[in-house]
Amino acid sequence: MSTSPSAPSTGPSTGVPASFRSGFACFVGRPNAGKSTLTNALVGEKVAITSSRPQTTRHAIRGVVHRPDAQLVLVDTPGLHRPRTLLGQRLNDLVRDTLTEVDVIGFCIPADQAVGPGDRYITAELAKTRTPVVAIVTKTDLMKRDAVGQQLLAVSRLADWADVVPCSAVDGFQVATVADVLTSYLPEGPPLYPAGELTDSPEETMIAELVREAALEGVRDELPHSLAVVVDEMELREGRPDDRPLLDIRAIVYVERPSQKAIVIGSGGSRLKAVGTAARAQIEALLGTPVYLDLHVKVAKDWQRDPRQLRKLGF
Repeated sequence: MSTSPSAPSTGPSTGVPASFRSGFACFVGRPNAGKSTLTNALVGEKVAITSSRPQTTRHAIRGVVHRPDAQLVLVDTPGLHRPRTLLGQRLNDLVRDTLTEVDVIGFCIPADQAVGPGDRYITAELAKTRTPVVAIVTKTDLMKRDAVGQQLLAVSRLADWADVVPCSAVDGFQVATVADVLTSYLPEGPPLYPAGELTDSPEETMIAELVREAALEGVRDELPHSLAVVVDEMELREGRPDDRPLLDIRAIVYVERPSQKAIVIGSGGSRLKAVGTAARAQIEALLGTPVYLDLHVKVAKDWQRDPRQLRKLGF
């Protein structure tokens, strides 16, 4: 999309350029393809949790990118995959619903992993939509230039994409280009969110996700699929002076088996304490106020396959 060096004209009484664009973009890709990290890099703040574990994202988190010429609203979805549980089916349904509601789709494919069956599965799913799809080769910082070039060729052969863009959210390589390309597919229109607003996710959802992110670090591979977090209570502590507020948060970490509960708690509660310390720091940065975080671990047997328990946990 070309830009003019002269000052843009503005619409009547709106204060935004007449050619201002606004709309929604959705990132899809197999688990751990760098979707959440790219979302955070584009927004400039942490609005989506990241982890080295697959299937980290459970909710469609919206992040808002504010530009002088546009407002790009990012929808970060769970990884699209072949489901093995009722939870997996519902996460896929969430992705498919999102695909019908956005203006452009960013298909994230990591540079450090060969194009495989998962990528071809998603390519086939994307072929069913009329929404423009931009192929984004992520994590280019992990590979040499020649290897990135080979990956770009492999990705280009998958389908007739609207655009193909390599980038690295870690070192910032071409992150601005990704924003430019996605924005070029948005319709003209006024901003959808107020200036300065970075996400429309409820605070309770963000807090629960930050706790889950902390709990995912350093655990066995099977645990992420079995771990959910719910904020049970959140209120300011009474009797505190106005200049020294303290927010009390009680959150419950749900697992599927007693053995998983032991993993999360750790020897003498050491691991749960470390999770609380890490999560509290992130929550305080998010909310801008001191927090007392009270974590509890409970077993909800086979909750990923139980419709009643899935509803209780917000899925």
